[in-house]
Amino acid sequence: MVKKFFVFIVTFILIIGGTNICMANDWDKTFAKSDKVDVKKVNFKNRYGITLTGDLYTPKNKPSEKMAAIAVAGPFGAVKEQASGLYAQTMAERGFVTLAFDPSYTGESSGEPRNVSSPEINTEDFSAAVDFLSSQKDVNPEEIGIIGICGFGGFGLNAAAIDTRIKGTVTVTMYDMTRVTANGYFDAMDEKARYALKESLNKQRTEDFKNGTYAKALGLPEKLTGEEPQFVKDYYGYYKTPRGFHKRSINSNGNWNTTASLALINMPILAYSDEIHNAVLMIHGEKAHSRYFSEDAFKKLKGDNKELLIVEGANHVDLYDNLEKIPFDKIEQFFRTYLKENK
Repeated sequence: MVKKFFVFIVTFILIIGGTNICMANDWDKTFAKSDKVDVKKVNFKNRYGITLTGDLYTPKNKPSEKMAAIAVAGPFGAVKEQASGLYAQTMAERGFVTLAFDPSYTGESSGEPRNVSSPEINTEDFSAAVDFLSSQKDVNPEEIGIIGICGFGGFGLNAAAIDTRIKGTVTVTMYDMTRVTANGYFDAMDEKARYALKESLNKQRTEDFKNGTYAKALGLPEKLTGEEPQFVKDYYGYYKTPRGFHKRSINSNGNWNTTASLALINMPILAYSDEIHNAVLMIHGEKAHSRYFSEDAFKKLKGDNKELLIVEGANHVDLYDNLEKIPFDKIEQFFRTYLKENK
């Protein structure tokens, strides 16, 4: 049961220090470079002293006044050179300063051990991105929003519940990683199965300590057998092919460490999402296996500045990079409405 659980849940490197800004050199993204924006590699620290690395996108035709800004992260196990970078570059083309960043312990961001997730720290990563954007000379600190994709949709919504500086939040194809890790897909894991999972994970903690290393969790297969669930095939089609493969991405070329799941099981997010006053737009694919995460989270939100948009015909990964499915016009309209409203 535990092994089967990991096959479903973990479908989902470089240490740096200091705070500085430098020009990005070679184009290492999974999407084409735009000639309408400038991009810089940036470093900044979160409240736990972890150095985060991001790509800062700025429109080449900048207005004279300060601009609204958007921080972008996700999907869970991805890097800034994948979907989050595509979203950041596209929104910069539309007149925003944007920041796509690698979460703590992953990609080019620092933190040891590698390939660890944390409900608290990954929520804090969004607030650290807001700290950084607030200090930029081209940015109006009263006009900052965030986009969270997949698992970072959940962490982004969690950040909006605590960080009132986030004036608008967009979640895309959202996962609540704490819910799915503790309960399995569609909440199919009962207490007995969850206890067995915790026993297995804590046994692994002991072995990791003895060995001085961290065992790797199962990830996406290197080859498909054809027997996998459709959503695993969809993930494979993005992360394991030239469409979305990136060498620093956990989902493409690595593994979470096995015991990373412990905090996700024990510390559920979104407890105070009903207290988010600022605007939220939740976007999900009609055919996505994960659609219920957004639908359930949306039911808890309050206020007439909250909206759930279901994209007809889209599956989970369509909203990573399918420009015919991603509703960028809607996202732009949302931020222009709600970031400016809070001036």
